[in-house]
Amino acid sequence: MNLDEMYVIKDGKKLRCGYTTGSCATGAAKAAVTMLEFGEKLNFVEIDTPAGIRLKLEVKNHSIEDDWASCCIIKDGGDDPDVTDGMEIYAKVRKRNDGKVCIDGGEGIGRINRKGLFGEIGEAAINPVPRQMIEKAVKEVSNSGVDVIIYAPMGSEIGKKTYNKNIGIEGGISIIGTKGIVYPMSEEALIKTIYLEVDAVKERYGMENIVLVPGNYGEKIADSLGYKEGKVKISNYIGDSIHYVYNSGIKSITLIGHIGKFAKLSIGVFNTHSSVCDARLEAFIYYLALRNAPMSLLNKVGSALTAEEALNICIDEGFSEVVYDMERGSEDRIRRYLKDEDYPVKVIIYSMERGAFI
Repeated sequence: MNLDEMYVIKDGKKLRCGYTTGSCATGAAKAAVTMLEFGEKLNFVEIDTPAGIRLKLEVKNHSIEDDWASCCIIKDGGDDPDVTDGMEIYAKVRKRNDGKVCIDGGEGIGRINRKGLFGEIGEAAINPVPRQMIEKAVKEVSNSGVDVIIYAPMGSEIGKKTYNKNIGIEGGISIIGTKGIVYPMSEEALIKTIYLEVDAVKERYGMENIVLVPGNYGEKIADSLGYKEGKVKISNYIGDSIHYVYNSGIKSITLIGHIGKFAKLSIGVFNTHSSVCDARLEAFIYYLALRNAPMSLLNKVGSALTAEEALNICIDEGFSEVVYDMERGSEDRIRRYLKDEDYPVKVIIYSMERGAFI
């Protein structure tokens, strides 16, 4: 299938799909084995994906020798913001005579260095589904057996821009993809990454506590407060993240986040993306009303443009306690969300201007 024909609609926009590093590795391996078997360069290769879509991929940088062949597929992430987009994913294959397909990673492919991932410590970071795809595709061409080395010359550098180090993969990129197709703006992929990071923190630091932050600045605030270890960035996915942490057996949660996101959390919003819900000012008004704030203040806060502005108005008008009410309100709603009123949860809110409220 031509990927130019594959789209998803996201927020009313038509976004082009792409294909995963797993599909690239599969295509390169199949093309290299075909060239080794028949001694001719191949310009295109077709592979099946777990999504049920058959891809036709362009083959680049061919090399054929007596006992080995190599080539690459260039990663196309479609309209998904993916740091691996445009990378060359290579396969180099050598013949065997025992019918086995032995797959390993070479230059630029990360290595697993923590338990609990999809392979053993020391193995190449090639996920199970891509391994199955490669083996199946290779056996469509040859039953004699081959050694397959997957490599990516830019992998070491690109790998530094991924979450790999946080989840226990060092030295390069991962060969991933459960469907073979990249669907732009995939929330599923982001949430799975969060789960892997939670698992890695649990493995490394134990079961006592985990620190969840929406992003980089929250991580800096956490460091400044002495939370140096056991942190996971969860973006807007508070509900998915705390459920996973709770069910993993970790004994307590600390959440540290900006007033703009956690104002929403304080009234029970567990996906804080603005496209899902924007109730920041409504949260201020709710907690001010509980403190019997005058209507003039409620109207003034309701006219604010940002959560930072609303917070400053509250403080200037003598209602600084409202931010602490939001912290306690967030904790109560998390416990209700988890259906465990005794679960230890601590929420810390910060503002860019005033820092953390503890």
